[in-house]
Amino acid sequence: MAQKPDTQRKDETDGSNVVELAEFRPGKKAEPLPVTFHRRELDAILWVYGRMVGEGEWRDYALDHMKDKAVFSVFKRSGEMPMFRIEKNPKLASKQGAFSVTNTAGMVLKRGHDLRQVLKVFDRKLKLVEK
Repeated sequence: MAQKPDTQRKDETDGSNVVELAEFRPGKKAEPLPVTFHRRELDAILWVYGRMVGEGEWRDYALDHMKDKAVFSVFKRSGEMPMFRIEKNPKLASKQGAFSVTNTAGMVLKRGHDLRQVLKVFDRKLKLVEK
């Protein structure tokens, strides 16, 4: 009969404990985790993205998670500059709002505390105005 490996976790009563790697290396400090979109935030963004792909407006996207902000970039073609950037910057949460939508030129189209309200900037339809 084959012997099964011991997969049971040892208790702290026998002298073993789990140690964070950053604590084990005394000279190194743990780097902060990058800012990410939470599941519900990403769900709201992908819902708008799916709708715009269905309408033929958008074709590709990129996700960037940096130490100070998270960015969801939207492209018409993958080789171009992003058409829009949906950003989450927690440092601005208490001031202007953590979420913003920026266009290619860098102009902030909408900013706020609630992502769903910020994403409503994509609900507007452009209309031809005649004189």
